[in-house]
Amino acid sequence: MKRQSIDKGVHSLFLAIALFSIIFLSLIMLFLFKEGIPIFDFITVKDFLFGQYWYPTDDPADFGIFPLILGSIYVTIVSGLIAIPLGVMTAVYLAEIATPRVAEIVKPIVELMASMPSVIIGFFGMVVVAPFLQQVFNIPVGLNMFNASLMLAFMAIPTICSLCEDAIFSVPTALKEASFALGATHLETIVKVVIPASLSGICTAVILGLSRAIGETMVVLMAAGGAAMIPMSIFDPVRPLPASIAAEMAEAPFRSEHYHALFAIGIVLFVFTFLFNILADYISYRFRQTGEASL
Repeated sequence: MKRQSIDKGVHSLFLAIALFSIIFLSLIMLFLFKEGIPIFDFITVKDFLFGQYWYPTDDPADFGIFPLILGSIYVTIVSGLIAIPLGVMTAVYLAEIATPRVAEIVKPIVELMASMPSVIIGFFGMVVVAPFLQQVFNIPVGLNMFNASLMLAFMAIPTICSLCEDAIFSVPTALKEASFALGATHLETIVKVVIPASLSGICTAVILGLSRAIGETMVVLMAAGGAAMIPMSIFDPVRPLPASIAAEMAEAPFRSEHYHALFAIGIVLFVFTFLFNILADYISYRFRQTGEASL
């Protein structure tokens, strides 16, 4: 009887915590929409989303965020192209190829990189990477899309690597032993058995890594260049959505058009991230089904 009471109490405690989290997030979402929607009394949704000029302090002001949306998309894509292969291959090496001694040395380093503050990474991009890019590629400014993508990839790789390694470790040993028994080499076992069996976990790791990149503020604020323009190359400066909010919120008069426009940018970022997570969950589910069917 006492054990049942304890179990019921723990169940109620976790239920209350879960409900509190849902309510708290719902209130944040309501506040975001409450403060962002009024901007559409001054500008249409089409002009806001697809306008090519962001000059909120002009008279009349321009509130087109299309360059900001493109900046966020391009920076996320380029950082993903860098981080995903490196993170996944590092995880495969640590889990399946590296000796235990090497893995014991490398894994703590990777986890330490994951805990590094984003402002330090952004500062490194400003002080070290930007002059290096200017010198190597002979470009006028080193604070650009490529610099920000490199720094975001640097942040995403440890997350992707650590979670992918856990997913690979969770593959049953019997599957690998059966593959070896059928005459497969170590490489064939990794490619045809281990990776398909852990594909759902790998997708989840990639999702979490890119989610950090898409919503990161300090790195893109410090390393992307801060120009609200449509980029023509990866060496052009950009201003992603989070950087615009961080850079201008302190200067926007309370309840002004500029103030509401920044909250509307937050709505766009919220919807963008929400749709991204839905798509990622769907892909993860499909890969889980595909991996189970192939095994």
